Amino acid sequence: MTTILVIEDEISLRNNILALLKAEGFKCLGADTGERGIVLATQENPSLIICDIMMPGINGYTVLERLQGNERTALIPFIFLTAKSDRSDIRQGFLLGADDYLTKPFDSDELLGAISVRLKKQEQLYQRFQELSAELERLSTVIAAKDDALENFSQEMRRPLTNLKLAVDRLQQSNDPEQREVYLEILRAEFQREIQLLDQVSALQKLLTPENITLLNQFNMLKPN
Repeated sequence: MTTILVIEDEISLRNNILALLKAEGFKCLGADTGERGIVLATQENPSLIICDIMMPGINGYTVLERLQGNERTALIPFIFLTAKSDRSDIRQGFLLGADDYLTKPFDSDELLGAISVRLKKQEQLYQRFQELSAELERLSTVIAAKDDALENFSQEMRRPLTNLKLAVDRLQQSNDPEQREVYLEILRAEFQREIQLLDQVSALQKLLTPENITLLNQFNMLKPN
């Protein structure tokens, strides 16, 4: 169930908002001060926070700053409620990271509309995060496979190179036509193995497409040398 925390010192307004939200099927939490609101937000991790600005003790701006300084609560959508409608006040709220700003008096449609927009946007962000996490997991598997393939490739390259060197040395030292033919056959076979191994390089290159590189950069998985 979606949980909404309402931080509002005016009792009648807080109770009215809580009653409206409960009627809409939300789980509700109420706090009459910024300090209590911060405690509840940290303990309960609500889906959204509605907070007045002018309150006794710490104001709404400070509440938002403290919650955004805590990784547990930093991403919770935050809507300010205030009787102040000056542009500088509104701008300050948005600069601090507020998601919306409702000026008192407001009606139920305004409040529910703002909540709906914020929750929908949060759900979209969560879905995108899930998609990116799944893609990152896939890419991690790809990178691990690439590393294993490169290690195997390096080891496999050494074997035919060693055989090629030995066959060349023996060929240079032998005057027997039959032996020379044997060494030449070894050279042909090992050369063919080298070609096959080199053909695998193109397959390895496909593991790191431009799209994959972009995503890896987003997650800071590619570091400069």
